Amino acid sequence: MRRGFKAEAERVAARTVAQLGARPDRPIDIRALAAHLGVDVFSAADVIDIADLRELEALQPGVFSAATFHLPGERVVAVYNPLNEPGRTNSDIAHELAHILLNHDVREVQQMAGHTFFTCDPDQEEEANWLAGCLLLPRPLLLREAYAGTTVDSLAARYTVSPTMARFRLNTSGVLLQVQRSRRAQRPSA
Repeated sequence: MRRGFKAEAERVAARTVAQLGARPDRPIDIRALAAHLGVDVFSAADVIDIADLRELEALQPGVFSAATFHLPGERVVAVYNPLNEPGRTNSDIAHELAHILLNHDVREVQQMAGHTFFTCDPDQEEEANWLAGCLLLPRPLLLREAYAGTTVDSLAARYTVSPTMARFRLNTSGVLLQVQRSRRAQRPSA
């Protein structure tokens, strides 16, 4: 990941939360963000037969999570996999919106079982993952939850994200270390 991007992503997320009029220590509604960005969100089952999605999932589990399409007339559509759990779906939609916020370009066209997929390069995918986490679980929210001793599973359930996303944000944001240091500093010396 390019130097400085992680801090930049935190700033982009904070600015985006502010633009939505949300509190920085509260999660944003990812669909409200999509509406704010002018992105229509659809289940892939609205576009293709759900049996095709199940077949694709059977061929290669996890191959399709979500995709963004730029349609004629400046219309942008995000399509997500309805077979995924709600927490994963929120992460997938946030990931697609992160690509838009970061002005990423489609780089590659791939085919799988007769379906066409458009992908970004790996660096852009990593950036979108990072920003998606910052959008779904802003650092001030994580800090509050870390001080409260929230577990990964309760964080995931409370904010409708996957446990993987909750763990990722807790471990990579630095809030756990910050809380640990703060608690050590508050202990009376012997």
